[in-house]
Formats: sequence, C-alpha cells, structure tokens
Amino acid sequence: MLGYYLHTINAQQALEAIAKGQSSVRLSTDLNISEQDFALKEQSLMLDEDNQLSIADLKRIVKKTQRIYLCRDGELDPLEDRSAGYYKLVPTSGAPLLEISGVKMHISKGTDPYASASEMAQQAVSRGDKVLDCCSGLGYAAIAAHRLGAKEVLTIELSEQVMGLRAQNPWSNDLGKEGIVQRQGSSYELIRTMAATSFDSVIHDPPRFSLAGELYSEEFYRQIYRVLRPGGRLFHYTGNPHVVKKGSSFVDGVIRRLKAAGFKNVKKVEHLQGVSAQK
Repeated sequence: MLGYYLHTINAQQALEAIAKGQSSVRLSTDLNISEQDFALKEQSLMLDEDNQLSIADLKRIVKKTQRIYLCRDGELDPLEDRSAGYYKLVPTSGAPLLEISGVKMHISKGTDPYASASEMAQQAVSRGDKVLDCCSGLGYAAIAAHRLGAKEVLTIELSEQVMGLRAQNPWSNDLGKEGIVQRQGSSYELIRTMAATSFDSVIHDPPRFSLAGELYSEEFYRQIYRVLRPGGRLFHYTGNPHVVKKGSSFVDGVIRRLKAAGFKNVKKVEHLQGVSAQK
C-alpha cells in the first residue's frame, strides 16, 4: 500500500466519530476502492503505529475540499505538483480526477471520471484489439480498454507531472498489468514512428485546444488514420469549448478535419463530449 488517502469526506467522518466518543470508525483510505475499521484513541485517528492524525490534522484536511492528502511515514502531504503549473488529484465519490491549473481533465458532472473513461473506451475498443491511447492522463481509458479484452494497449502521456501523480493514484495501479505498455512522450511525435495499420482502435483524449492545438490538426488526424487498420475505430474526446468565430462550433471543425483526413461515420457523442469515427 502506498499510504493512506485522506480528503474532506473521510476526515469529516473521523471527526464526527471522535466527537461521539466512538472507539473506531469505518473509512475508505484508498479513494473509495475499499473500507476498513480504524481505531480512535486520545482524540486521534490511528491509521497505524507510524501514522496518527490529530483533530487539528483532520480539520486541516476538511478545509481543503478539492484536495487529497497522502499520509505515510508519519507525514501528511497533498497529492499535487507545482513544479510547472499546478497539477493535483481531486476527490470524487469514486475515482479521483486530474486538475491542471484549475481545469478539470475529466467529465465529472453527474458521473465518475473512471466511468466516463470506460464509456469512451467502449466507443472504440473490441475484445482482442490492439489499442493506442493518446494523452492518457491518469490512464483510466487504457485500463478500461484492457478490461474490455484488448490484447495490447499502448498508452502515451507527455507530462512527467501527470505520470508522477498517477503513480500515486490507487485507481491507476492496473496500468502495471501485463498487456499495457506505458510511454512518456509526445503523442504528436511518437505516432510518426509507428507502423501503418498497426492498431485496431484509438482513444484520443488531448488537453484543451489552447494548450495543444497540434493534436486537433488534420495533420495529426491523418497520422491516426494511417496507424489504424481498415475498419478501425477512433473515439476523440473534444471537451465542450465555447463556440468560436463565424458561429461554427469547435466540434464541427474537428469533424470537418477528421473527414478531410479520410475518416467515415464521424458522429458527435454528446454525453461523452466527443466524436467517434471509423477508417
């Protein structure tokens, strides 16, 4: 176990149990994957011999509603990286989501980021597929593709900060399973080194256009088309940017460029804020 994950909800549960004079409290300290009982002694939450949280510690956690703390080796640290921008994991009722400089990188409203990533994978991936996952973030779509029966998943992430956070995220642990290959680098550059017709399906979940416009270009879409086998499928998360000039929506531009690159059956998938297409 990497440590104990604390956030507003489970810290508040511990505080309430202490206030009631309970001797123990049942909590999830692995971000909603499982639950277990922890002792409460001397007005503190006893995670183990080396990790004990006082009321002051718990109140500090409760105050930061959009933050996750990792408690291990007697230290309590937020799951964040400020080395270049501000990257952090944010708690949800299920799997945590990734936030970069205040922008949430997942669909989170009315769903769980793990569930929405699974739906994205289902748009493109079939059992036995060889899958390319561009801009993988926390790796949820790659894990979902693997669970759908993909025989191999190549997942690419540019950001070292994101890869560092996902190494500490228990929901990303399955990226280490046989059949999933993780690469750190630029999808835009690495795809050029890949053989033609070498993938059955592609999941493309790039950062917003203002941060990575090249990943929305016809040039890049032509590379995706090239590496897909005939009949192969693409799901492309676009997000929901504002309408751009001349009244044409951003997504309509994506669809136009995908068609220009050769894709057919290009369709909006509104509930997943993306587009599906086929070679």
